[in-house]
Amino acid sequence: MSLITKLSDGKPQINKKEAFCELLKGKLPPQNKNFTELLNEFDENIRSTYPDITTGALNNSHGNWYEWLLAMAAWNYYIINKKPFLVLLLPNIAQFDVARLYKDELYNLILDLREKVINAADVQLITSNPAFVLFDNRNLKLDESLNEMIEDITPDNIIKIEKAYQHLINKCDFEDIVGYASVKLSLRPDRRLQIPHEGSLMKAIYTHIQTRKWIINPRGINYYAISARVNEPDRRA
Repeated sequence: MSLITKLSDGKPQINKKEAFCELLKGKLPPQNKNFTELLNEFDENIRSTYPDITTGALNNSHGNWYEWLLAMAAWNYYIINKKPFLVLLLPNIAQFDVARLYKDELYNLILDLREKVINAADVQLITSNPAFVLFDNRNLKLDESLNEMIEDITPDNIIKIEKAYQHLINKCDFEDIVGYASVKLSLRPDRRLQIPHEGSLMKAIYTHIQTRKWIINPRGINYYAISARVNEPDRRA
């Protein structure tokens, strides 16, 4: 299995899914394995076989690898512990609007808010998608495939966790989505500020639905930040 593809300009590009599966030998790492150390080991293994691989090509793969590790760990934790909260990976905003997880009635309230904001202030109320969405599944009828453990790390299983959110499109009521998580392998100042910006917008949309639906005592919605490295300026932001 080749882990690298040569682009038309001759530069090497990592086949992310194939490399991820090969480097893990098809199995999830031990629970006590540090993800940062694991990614460093990935880099060393790839460089030993492909010495011309660039740092940029490696860095371009790290974000996906980190999210897949978190997504698979969260998936299996949910099944093993029989918890009512399911965490699923989301694609980027160009591929899917996270608001579409809500039932049509609530989704249309969000569309109405976006239209009013752009008409009143010429501002688009659109942000990047969070990396993960957290569901309370007690009122959701989940597809049986969402209750199957991920034991083997294969490209098909990666695709499975990437597309699992599709089972919840237009199925969520107001109380079914209870949180989101932004995931960054590292936090530069621009990434650091993206997280509270995203979180504020998602909470504003939640409050708008609450107001329009006259929900008196909502459970609230949480927005989490996950990073391999966090310092004090990150925490203040």
